[in-house]
Amino acid sequence: MGPALDVETATVRTPDGRTLALETGGDPGGVPVLVHGGTPNSRHLYPGWVGPARELGVRLISYDRPGYGGSTPQAGRTVASCAADVRAIASELGIRRLGVWGYSGGGPHALACAALLPGLVPAAAALCSVAPYGAEGLDYFGGMGQDNVDDIKLELEDPQAAREKLARQREEMLQLAPGDVEAGLKTLLSPVDRDALTHEVAEWLVHTGADGLAETDEGWWEDGEAHLHDWGFALSDIAIPVQIWHGRHDRFVPFQQGEWLAAHVPGAEPHLSDADGHLTLVINRAPDVLRWLRDRTA
Repeated sequence: MGPALDVETATVRTPDGRTLALETGGDPGGVPVLVHGGTPNSRHLYPGWVGPARELGVRLISYDRPGYGGSTPQAGRTVASCAADVRAIASELGIRRLGVWGYSGGGPHALACAALLPGLVPAAAALCSVAPYGAEGLDYFGGMGQDNVDDIKLELEDPQAAREKLARQREEMLQLAPGDVEAGLKTLLSPVDRDALTHEVAEWLVHTGADGLAETDEGWWEDGEAHLHDWGFALSDIAIPVQIWHGRHDRFVPFQQGEWLAAHVPGAEPHLSDADGHLTLVINRAPDVLRWLRDRTA
């Protein structure tokens, strides 16, 4: 499948001189909604979102977080660091109200925008989102696929070895073909997600991952560090409408992380699904999220 059709690319210069690479699709004159991609990832929109966005009257915006794709690395960034970048994107595009959502590793970044940009962001959604590591009352690893457990524990216990492993994983991902994706995800695919992993979805995963990692693994590493350390904001500061979506069959980011977020984001509207996994939410539920964000951002 490769890149989505009917999309445009652009770059934005941040106040501190970094470059951010963007992709936009959907309705160019529609209600602006920004999506924070997963980990690892890049700005490339899933093609299956672009048509629904156009039909819903949504201008869908994505960007490479620092260190991915065409965006300048930003060593030591926190989850909260994204707020300044989102503000710079909105300013460059002339946007005064911006709906925001994020999935998987992008979920915390959507929540950061909810907490830190209430004047710009009127509503936000987090799908299959990572929760804060070490949060009280959360079994972070329970139900998680062994591949992710091993990677995260290594990063916590031996960062140098984890960085070396990440470099090898990057090289493997750059050689990955769509037909290799199912085997590459190994322990992470529940049956419902395996069914959702069509050739088209695998093509997008390969394309967006390879583009994000083409130059360096810096973005991937900094995402992991940001997730596992202080996010730089308090969930209790969120005072705008937020949806929390999570599937019980998620092995990438286990269901209890979504349950924890739904219980700790003030006023959160939970969508905790017994039918979904990780990929099924990202692929199939986006139109529902876009419609909700459109109605609260317009």
